[in-house]
Amino acid sequence: MSEQNKAAIRRFYEELVNERKIELADELILDDVDDHAARGSGLENFKKLYSVMLRIFPDIQARIEDLIAEDDKVVARVEFTATQAGSFRGFEPANRCVTFSGVDIFRFQDGKIAERWAQRDFLGMLEKLGHISRH
Repeated sequence: MSEQNKAAIRRFYEELVNERKIELADELILDDVDDHAARGSGLENFKKLYSVMLRIFPDIQARIEDLIAEDDKVVARVEFTATQAGSFRGFEPANRCVTFSGVDIFRFQDGKIAERWAQRDFLGMLEKLGHISRH
């Protein structure tokens, strides 16, 4: 089961994120997914937030650095590359490309993503884009 779950997460990043195949969400994600990284739950909420992300970062690409699975969970360490073309958390578009890291934890149920937790290095991203300074 762990290998099947890892294959699903590869598809999540390579096809859904990188190739913009949002229709794949119906195949990979439960209708009542509990997305702890989002403001709300459910597949439709995920799709809405995905659309918002693409308006802000229209060229986003994800590269899996590590993929670890055990039982019903998969952990992915991912490097994202994107251009901030839209307003993000009150910061105007920088129109510059940036690379930042993230870690996602997925829990599977009945072969689909049932829960997701996500951590992103948004502080580092905002610094690289010139929006903030740590000095």
